[in-house]
Amino acid sequence: MELMPDRTADSVVAALDRIERRFGSRLFRLIFRTITVDNGGEFADVERLERSVLTKGKRTKIYYCHPYSSYERGSNENENKIVRRHFPKGTDFGKVTAAEVKRAESWIANYPRKILGWKTSEMLFREAVAAL
Repeated sequence: MELMPDRTADSVVAALDRIERRFGSRLFRLIFRTITVDNGGEFADVERLERSVLTKGKRTKIYYCHPYSSYERGSNENENKIVRRHFPKGTDFGKVTAAEVKRAESWIANYPRKILGWKTSEMLFREAVAAL
């Protein structure tokens, strides 16, 4: 989760750049081989979303789902429901601190889920990264 000042394309690119720096370009490319987004204006700058901030190549491949087809991003929609437990619709994110976002992120990542065999997404993420 990344706290952003607004929903502009520049802010989304900056957030993706921070994530890439956190993981490093090699690991980022292995973890985020593709990213599927909706058709919002914040995802309009596909060239900058795909371009690595650390190397001269691409960092990922961006795909757009069809309009009004949220089922094409089902995992994302389910995750949004969980995020909304902490930050309901209408939340003023200008008043949300980075610490609050980190607490919510930690709770979400460490919540056991039936679909994951009662493991947490954090456990499975660490296993997958270790296997790379």
